[in-house]
Amino acid sequence: MLLFLKCTDSRGTHQHSEIIYKRCICRRALSGVSEPPRGLVQEKMTENAAFSQNKVLTIDTMNPNVKKMEYAVRGPIVQRAMQIEKELREGVKKPFTEVIKANIGDAHAMGQQPITFFRQVLALCSYPELLNDNMFPEDAKSRARRILQACGGNSLGAYSASQGIDCVRQDVARYIERRDGGVPCDPDNVYLTTGASNGIVTMLQLLVCGEGASKTGVMISIPQYPLYSAALAELGAVQVNYYLNEDKCWSMDLSELERSLAEARKHCNPKALCVINPGNPTGQVQSRQCIEDVIRFAAKEHLFLMADEVYQDNVYAEGCQFHSFKKVLFELGPQYSNTVELASFHSTSKCYMGECGFRGGYMEVINMDPEVKAQLTKLVSIRLCAPVPGQALMDLVVNSPQPGEPSYTTFMKERTATLSLLAEKAKLTEEILNTVPGITCNPVQGAMYSFPNISLPQKAIKEAKALGQVPDMFYCMKMLEETGICLVPGSGFGQKDGTYHFRMTILPPTDKLKILLAKVKEFHLRFTQQYS
Repeated sequence: MLLFLKCTDSRGTHQHSEIIYKRCICRRALSGVSEPPRGLVQEKMTENAAFSQNKVLTIDTMNPNVKKMEYAVRGPIVQRAMQIEKELREGVKKPFTEVIKANIGDAHAMGQQPITFFRQVLALCSYPELLNDNMFPEDAKSRARRILQACGGNSLGAYSASQGIDCVRQDVARYIERRDGGVPCDPDNVYLTTGASNGIVTMLQLLVCGEGASKTGVMISIPQYPLYSAALAELGAVQVNYYLNEDKCWSMDLSELERSLAEARKHCNPKALCVINPGNPTGQVQSRQCIEDVIRFAAKEHLFLMADEVYQDNVYAEGCQFHSFKKVLFELGPQYSNTVELASFHSTSKCYMGECGFRGGYMEVINMDPEVKAQLTKLVSIRLCAPVPGQALMDLVVNSPQPGEPSYTTFMKERTATLSLLAEKAKLTEEILNTVPGITCNPVQGAMYSFPNISLPQKAIKEAKALGQVPDMFYCMKMLEETGICLVPGSGFGQKDGTYHFRMTILPPTDKLKILLAKVKEFHLRFTQQYS
């Protein structure tokens, strides 16, 4: 009955009842649950409609933009996976013994171990009495003391300045300068954020305005990370799609950017161009030439650049290298470095850290109008501040142990081991998926995901559409029900019409990743045979 209740709705019209009834039947059919009586569905919906009549906030009176938002990474398949896990705990028999979640880039949930130095310093900051304990190395203690001295009342529990702890922003600025070969960074241009996501949404809030043909358009890559489409829907902005070139390892294509922009200018006012590098969900690393072309394009077309660079340490493929947009911007000379507006983002959640739960991050803004920057500072101040433990962790990422310090050897050993293992799993994933007839996987050059192309039989596509399902959602849901493998359909990220994909992380431990890939292979062959 649980799934049935989740399918009910409170609007109560006959037409809507029919839609919800059909959706309910589809979902139950996919999960192997028998059909509920039509009368029971309608009776329950009538009850819900009566119950909601006196409510101020109903599905009809709520913010319509929220209803438009979708976030596939935690969507229906993940919800069903959680139900299946509960069923397994309750002893329900399945053709598998566990759900393997490869739907989200949550490294620690997948078994990746935290960096010792980071946790030592955070423990010291959280419980300063430990500073008297000899079990902690001196460099960890000195980092902790410096962070605590910058906190109100010497406590992580105090609010910080809205832009972030001053000494942490200074450390971020020095890190950016080292990373970019000496390109200067002003700490006043650095904002500490609640993960990179918070910074991205904040910038979009500043950018979006207008109505009708003057409404702000924002160019995003397809496939894209669903944060962007969801945020644009919430803000009522126009999503302007540009397609990555799958045939060229998901590279950006200048002619496609030009096509997308020209088309968008017919119905909105495109103001920003978003780039994810290394790519999510596609795992590509853009070349330096590509980044130069994008910067020149943004300058020529007067677009604000947003560079999502949270996977900057996750580069695996031979011949690939991470180039920050800021570094390339300044190396192109004053014609660009003095004019192109850029916001770039980083996070503690990815790379070798994988500390998603601490919600640490930063953004740096370049060439922002001083009056707009004052408004940005006001906007972040309304939210008080980013989580202070996340700010402390961000400081450790940008101010990690240095040669000669007690923790340096262990830190480098752990960092190198984590990134090396990810590189091995990236290669393994690509190689195994490419042995499956009907699956084609580009090299996983970076980030934490593969995004293979899957060929689906016409019979399966027809059945999916009859059930009101997108074909790759139908495919992934059947895979979950039959194998316990939880992936995200490519339709949740966007894809060219007539193509189908899924996204899977490369994060599970190697032994579990091999099981996962073997199950994907077996399922795809069985699925193809079943619907041929």
